[in-house]
This record gives sequence, C-alpha cells and structure tokens, in this order.
Amino acid sequence: MSNPKQIVYQLAVEDIQTVAADYLEREITEAELDIIKTKIAEYIPWYDAIWNCIAFELKEFVQEEEI
Repeated sequence: MSNPKQIVYQLAVEDIQTVAADYLEREITEAELDIIKTKIAEYIPWYDAIWNCIAFELKEFVQEEEI
C-alpha cells in the first residue's frame, strides 16, 4: 500500500487567484487569501468526491446495488 499520508490533490494559490480574477476581476489580497486558505476545506465535499470517483471510475469493483 502507498503512503497513507501522501497528498492526492492540492489547490494552488494560482488556482484561487484565477477564480478571483474571473469573478471579482482582480486578484485577492494576502489577507483575503488567508481567509480562503482557512475556510476552503469547509466548502469541499471531499467524502462525496472520493465516493463518486470510486463509484464511477471503479464501477467494475462496486456492486451495482451499492451505487
């Protein structure tokens, strides 16, 4: 088994600034970025994302009635 502490997915500051530029038409400040860094995990349904990926990408291993 691989390292259980290995990071699988990350967001970069560049990703956050891209979204800010698209929606706010500006980059966010360091203070705003600190707020986003602190709070973003609360907005990511990580459990559901993992289950959906397992269910749809590994469907040959998952019983049809479990989905």
